[in-house]
Amino acid sequence: MLDIRLFRENPESLKSALRNRNYDTSIVEEIISLDTKVRQLTNEVNQLRAQRNNISKRVAQVKARGDEQEATQLAEEGRKINERIESVEKELDEIREKLNRLMLYVPNIPHESVPVGPDETHNVEVRRWGEPRKFDFSPKAHWDLGPELGLMDFDRAAKLSGSRFTIMYSALARLERALINFMLDLHTKEHGYTEVWVPHLVKRSTMTITGQLPKFEEEAYRIDSDDLFLIPTAEVPLVALRADEILEERQLPLLYTAYTPCYRREAGSYGKDVRGMIRQHQFDKVELVWVTTPERSYQDLETLVQHAEEVLRRLELPYRVVLLCTGDMGFGAAKTYDIEVWLPSYNSYKEISSCSNDADFQARRGNIRYRRRDGKLEFVHTLNGSGVAIGRTLVAIMENYQRKDGRIDVPKALQPYLGCEVIP
Repeated sequence: MLDIRLFRENPESLKSALRNRNYDTSIVEEIISLDTKVRQLTNEVNQLRAQRNNISKRVAQVKARGDEQEATQLAEEGRKINERIESVEKELDEIREKLNRLMLYVPNIPHESVPVGPDETHNVEVRRWGEPRKFDFSPKAHWDLGPELGLMDFDRAAKLSGSRFTIMYSALARLERALINFMLDLHTKEHGYTEVWVPHLVKRSTMTITGQLPKFEEEAYRIDSDDLFLIPTAEVPLVALRADEILEERQLPLLYTAYTPCYRREAGSYGKDVRGMIRQHQFDKVELVWVTTPERSYQDLETLVQHAEEVLRRLELPYRVVLLCTGDMGFGAAKTYDIEVWLPSYNSYKEISSCSNDADFQARRGNIRYRRRDGKLEFVHTLNGSGVAIGRTLVAIMENYQRKDGRIDVPKALQPYLGCEVIP
């Protein structure tokens, strides 16, 4: 959620930022109109209350001197003022509710360092690491390789759950588990994160804090009877851990990591990456979340990206880092880097991690503040990133480490976790 002062003081600048994000700017005028009405009604209520208080004092004075007729007239005047106050307060509550809800539909403002552009064609490549492997045979896509090894089953997954689900057996199932442990160990033992085990079902208010609701409710899986949502990412509960709290500056930054399955309906993505494990309704991910101060958050974002990159470096998987332009960023992000791993089946790089600084956007929604050393209260900044997506990492290993005979070499970093050098 944005600071309402942006709408009051810099509406044209705000509109320009929204246009850069391909967003309808008419919402700015609607919010300004509602905010103006709220302030007018608030002022009216305050004036009416002052009149009521003044009448109460006069009634007491009049009664003290025994003038019952004037006291009755004043009491009637006070009754009418009370009725007006009730009417205005009801209208005020309705407008405030509409204003607050409308504010939840406005995306974050891009940081000044974000390139301006309408779509992914204007993203900027920052760096690359590693060289794509040159095969002396025709490499297989994971959706062919896995089933041929008898370790990956899309047909039976569809029988159980429908499209975009996967069953894995034996060595691939263990590889998935090995990747989870490897990533958590790296981030907790070497990068300083606190591991957190979080609920996979969360309340509507929790989903609202990170920006999934109300705008993207159609993309979430919801348990209607309880109004609970399956998390689309561990970012949701990790950020909300500190909702409605005041932290001390000395506590920051807080670094959290969590492994969870993630659940997304992928509404509107039909026809995209339908084969294999690239775009699933259920997938595993190790998430990284920072709660930090405004002064250091953009430098912390660079560190967060490096932590995610280190996973791919240890696994010796070629990748590149891309800075997203204004038109390609997520709803809550002020700045985002995507890390893309090389996949032979696509002959290109595919996103495996997205790392964002949301600035105070989520903190305002969740009322997460900190007390500066000078005593002043401010909203924290929150960062999030995949550290990294487990399924896509498994796919990258299968495709980049495959042998001509169909077997798959195990990256050295994973051999202690898997207990073997080759799959199967």
